[in-house]
Amino acid sequence: MSDRNSDGSAGGGPLDLVHLRTFLAVHRTGSFTAAARLLGLSQPTVTAQIRSLEGRLGRQLFERLPRGVAATSVADDLAARVAGPLDALAAVADGGGAEPGVPAEPVHLAGPAELLCVRVLPALAPLVAEGVRLRVTTGLTDDLLDGLRAGRFDLALSTVRPRGRQLSAVPLTDEEFVLVAAPAWAGRIGPDRVAELGPAALHGVPLVTYAEDLPIARRYWRHVFGARLSGPAAVVVPDLRGVLAAVVAGAGYSVLPRYLCAGELVSGALVLLLDPEDPPINTGFLVRLPGAAVKPHVALVRDLLLREAAGW
Repeated sequence: MSDRNSDGSAGGGPLDLVHLRTFLAVHRTGSFTAAARLLGLSQPTVTAQIRSLEGRLGRQLFERLPRGVAATSVADDLAARVAGPLDALAAVADGGGAEPGVPAEPVHLAGPAELLCVRVLPALAPLVAEGVRLRVTTGLTDDLLDGLRAGRFDLALSTVRPRGRQLSAVPLTDEEFVLVAAPAWAGRIGPDRVAELGPAALHGVPLVTYAEDLPIARRYWRHVFGARLSGPAAVVVPDLRGVLAAVVAGAGYSVLPRYLCAGELVSGALVLLLDPEDPPINTGFLVRLPGAAVKPHVALVRDLLLREAAGW
């Protein structure tokens, strides 16, 4: 039977489950080579199966890049529709008739405490009711990526794109940095004073930051003011939520991710000291080992985060 209609367009009919499984592996790893290793297939076999699936659908699923492939919108839509059923089938097959009621292996997730607590865990909460178990570790990016390479984590959230080919990273969300203070300090500084005078308007105002080397504030100074930030912080708290609490309470000013202080800006508990046309942006990545086995619950967590992050 032909796969094409009389007008030459792609034919309908059921899609091959093996090809869909291969497609999902490519979509999740971002690489034909990594998908081949994951599935125990040769790369030509993976390529042939994807081409067959594209021929059946009559649509392109992936665009080749210098390193790996990029999914098209058609592929993203297909992955959203088939991931759940295929993962459920994989769970049954991998279970090998395991006893009912035996809990699934936890998904080990690592990342910055603030992003995990404010964005990620609320997004993943519905999966817990479906039986997904989570073990969450917070820490600095370099340490967490080392843990991912060592197999201690299934997924990691990174504030930088990992170098090399050992780890597979996909952009998750962009965070904008904003210069803020409580209303009392904003009133003492004066409206539009930062826009007029730049950093000089903040002379004498205490700086609150999460590290002694002022990484976020220094980046803001370079990007927005084209200047070097000097001088020690008045308050150092190794958690941006603590920085936020101190600034709201009137300890001074700081540079914070907008997502972290959006509610305080809306309520008036914090005031935006400057609204530049080109604010500093930092991209967060969702990272995994491309050759590692794709466990169904790990895939559920990954796919849900990628969907939810589109609205962050």
